[in-house]
Amino acid sequence: MAIIEKLHVHRFRNLSNQYLEPNKNINLFLGKNAQGKTNFIEALYYLGHNRSFKTTKTKDIIPFDSNLLQVGAIIDDVRVLLKKTSSKSEITINQQKAQNNSQLSQLLPTQIISPDRGFVVGGAPKLKRSYLDWGVFHIKPTLLTTYKSYNKILKNINLLLVKNNTKELEYWFSKLAYLSLDISKARLEYIDALNNTINKTHKSDKVGFFQQVGDLTMNFQNGWVKGVDPLDYDSVLYYLSTNIQSFVRLKHLACGPHKANIEYSLNRKTENHLSRGEQKTLSLVYWLVQVLLLVEKNIKPVVLIDDISSELDQQKINQTLQFLSALDVQIFITDIGNTALNFAQENIKTFQINNGIISQ
Repeated sequence: MAIIEKLHVHRFRNLSNQYLEPNKNINLFLGKNAQGKTNFIEALYYLGHNRSFKTTKTKDIIPFDSNLLQVGAIIDDVRVLLKKTSSKSEITINQQKAQNNSQLSQLLPTQIISPDRGFVVGGAPKLKRSYLDWGVFHIKPTLLTTYKSYNKILKNINLLLVKNNTKELEYWFSKLAYLSLDISKARLEYIDALNNTINKTHKSDKVGFFQQVGDLTMNFQNGWVKGVDPLDYDSVLYYLSTNIQSFVRLKHLACGPHKANIEYSLNRKTENHLSRGEQKTLSLVYWLVQVLLLVEKNIKPVVLIDDISSELDQQKINQTLQFLSALDVQIFITDIGNTALNFAQENIKTFQINNGIISQ
């Protein structure tokens, strides 16, 4: 169970030297626009991933008058410190150097709901794969090695295709085929688990809008062309081997798990035919279902919700908070403060953010 007990954010955008002790349940951060609310959510996300959901450039995050950002926390009695410059990254866990970012992600799993992150329903395929693989990683952490190996091999294959060097492709295709099977299998199993969770939740009375939303389906597009069995090594390898010239013309491998996608539908309407409001609601449902599934697996993520009232109406806000409160996960919410949020006072700490200064 991930609980942030203490937090220190230093030189992260407009936040500098901010200490706080969050509530183990709900933490509400109020402030007008451009005061640092999203920056705070971004800092928490950064601590769990060693990267931003808004930019790939570290220099965009470090204040212009500094050369270092620093975010530290005590998470379930474990001391974590992340320091980063434009050229160097240092992560320590209990004063020992971390070997990779996955140690952070396992210690601090974070589910983020943010307009800046984008909505998974109606979103880009990359965002959908990220949603899927985030869950797969937390259910099967050992699969991270498979993903890394797959990406390295894919890079080698694309380099050979650019150079029109086909002699070594069979060797790399063979390796890629094995790894792609493991990835596809894990993704399919995870989608089955999500669908089972949705079906169970529909039958319960835990959250009103799960029943109100309607019929939900996820159609997983595995990234291969029709006729290729993603779970059969010979099928995958045969397709790769017999289409080399096509890949050479494209100069990259345009199929495989790295091209996978999800098509969501609601009451038999595909996501492209849904209104923006329906896409938001459906995205919210799938985010919450993912949290519920992990909680059932005894993995309690920290939930980050940015600018809650700008994206959800009063009813959905109350239902979302009721649902998350019942799961007993730690929640960080930002809002402009114009909407009444219903909480049990003993389960909440409220903070004000004013020009990068956080006060309780």
